[in-house]
Amino acid sequence: MKKYRQHLQTEVDASFLARNAIAGKSADTLSGGEMNHVQILNNLSASSEGMKGGLLARLENRHRSMGGNALRAAVLGANDGLVTNLSLIMGVAGAAGDHDAIVIAGVAGLLAGAISMALGEWLSVQSSRELNQRQIDIETTELENSPEEEELELTLIYQSKGVPKEQAEEMASAVLQNKETAVETLVREELGLDSQELGGSAWEAAITSFILFAIGAILPLIPFLFLQSYYPVWISLGLSIAGLFILGAAITFYTGKSLWYSGFRQILFGLAAAGITYGIGKLIGISLL
Repeated sequence: MKKYRQHLQTEVDASFLARNAIAGKSADTLSGGEMNHVQILNNLSASSEGMKGGLLARLENRHRSMGGNALRAAVLGANDGLVTNLSLIMGVAGAAGDHDAIVIAGVAGLLAGAISMALGEWLSVQSSRELNQRQIDIETTELENSPEEEELELTLIYQSKGVPKEQAEEMASAVLQNKETAVETLVREELGLDSQELGGSAWEAAITSFILFAIGAILPLIPFLFLQSYYPVWISLGLSIAGLFILGAAITFYTGKSLWYSGFRQILFGLAAAGITYGIGKLIGISLL
């Protein structure tokens, strides 16, 4: 393992120096963030047995991250809740304009959508976890029944990454000395899976979806719960526009895109959906008269 760490450090240093040579940089012109990155790698390589990529990314603090399923559920939940209920409310308002009908439709849309989103997320993530666990079980069985083949597979994988054949064989042999770490390494290198995560928590995704959908869905409904005149339609639109912009702006924290671009993109899509359903509601309302 000592030779492996030395080889890893050599690769890291070579890759880093080559990358900065292409960019026309020298050690004296590296930014503070780049120097910090190199220092972290040097310290970890010299003092530890290794570290998982996700943990390393969080430690160096250059990659903002959030549980993949939690982030996806939050974005989809809030956006779907707001756009779906806004569209439903505008459709009913266009068709009838009856205050009580709008409230009933809005509440029903909120509950039905939140429950549906939660169940859908739970089934999706749980199915993904079960599939990943099945792949890990297969890999474990293969390691028990034919360790030589698994060692050869791992050797070939390391070779594909540019490690010399003899070095790759040594690394693969060292990994397979410990069954637990061998399975984890094979799963990560061959299947691209993290045996500790398995695709995230199904309950986390479901609960996040339910809460975020409900928060998004109640926003366009709030004015109708407290006001009786026709003005709630315009207030609902105003609140929804603000919510859509905030949601789009919040996403930029993870995507790095322009705040204004993401915010107005969310507004455009949301209002387009609401406008279409309002127009359809108007046509239906006229045809029923």
